[in-house]
Amino acid sequence: MAVDATVPVVALGVVGGFAAARYSGRRELGGVVLAAAGAWSTRRWVQTKGPAVAGGLLGTYLAAFGGSHPLAKKIGAWPSVAVVTAVAAGATAAATR
Repeated sequence: MAVDATVPVVALGVVGGFAAARYSGRRELGGVVLAAAGAWSTRRWVQTKGPAVAGGLLGTYLAAFGGSHPLAKKIGAWPSVAVVTAVAAGATAAATR
């Protein structure tokens, strides 16, 4: 079974958003990357899985972003991004099967 197209977009949104903010020095640029990936994915989830699943996945995506900040204080920035990306992408894969 093929992986839903939103799985890599979610992963790239989290990792790309962090990388864009970190390496550009512009947090808002990271926010644009995160928001663009989240908006595209949410639109697709609504179309393919319905609003309830879309809302749950968007909540997971945003919680991953929010949770990465306190987690980074404990394990470091990149390890935190890796953990929350795995959680968000895994939840997306499971919900879009």
